[in-house]
Amino acid sequence: TVAILAQAHVASVAAMGGIMEYNGGAVVAMAGDHCVGIASDHRLGIRQLTTVAMNFGKTFQLTDKCYIGLAGLATDVQTFSELMNFKIKLFNLREERSMPTPMVKAMVGSSLYEKRFGPWLVEPVLAGLDHDNNPILSSYDFIGAATNAKDFVVAGTAGDGLCGACESFWKPNMSPDELFETLAQCLLSGTDRDCLSGWGGTVTIICPDKIITRTLKG
Repeated sequence: TVAILAQAHVASVAAMGGIMEYNGGAVVAMAGDHCVGIASDHRLGIRQLTTVAMNFGKTFQLTDKCYIGLAGLATDVQTFSELMNFKIKLFNLREERSMPTPMVKAMVGSSLYEKRFGPWLVEPVLAGLDHDNNPILSSYDFIGAATNAKDFVVAGTAGDGLCGACESFWKPNMSPDELFETLAQCLLSGTDRDCLSGWGGTVTIICPDKIITRTLKG
C-alpha cells in the first residue's frame, strides 16, 4: 500500500511539472536590421493552480546595448538579475567603461557554470548589439551552455508555441517598427497556447541610438 501511494505521489508531481515550470513564464528575443528586440510575459503563478501577480517582468537592462530575459523559478530570476547587475556595475567602476555585449554574453555563461553543482534555476535569453551594432542573440541552459542564433531565441514554458510563431513570422532585416510588431504578435500568439504564461507582456527594442519599451495587454 505504501509503495502504491509513493508511486501515485511521484506520478502526480511529475504531472504537475518540474521546478523550472513552477512559476511559468515566457521570453523571446529576435534580431532585426541593426536592432534587436526582447519580450517577456507578465504572469507570476504557482503552476496552473494560482496566478499570484500579473505585472512580473522578466527582462532586465544590463547595459545601454544589452538586455537579459530570465525564465524559470521566480526567486532565482530576481536574484540572478541582481547578480548580473552587480557584476556589470563593478566592471564599470573598475574599467571606467561600459561592458561590451560579447563580454556580457561570456559573463552570463561563466556565472551559471560556476554554480553548476547547485545551479541557478533560470534559463537566460540575452539580446544586444555589438560594437558594429550587429545583433547578438544567445540562450542558455541552467549550467551556462549557450546557443547562439541569427534569427530568434525562446525560453520558458511557452517555448514550443513561441518557436512555431517565430518561425512563421520572422524575416531578415526588419526595421525597429517591424521588429516590434512581429515580436509582439509572436509573444501574444505563443502564450495563448500556454496556461502558465501570459497576461500581456513587455517588448523592448534596442537600437544603436535609443531603447524603445512598450507594454502589451493580453
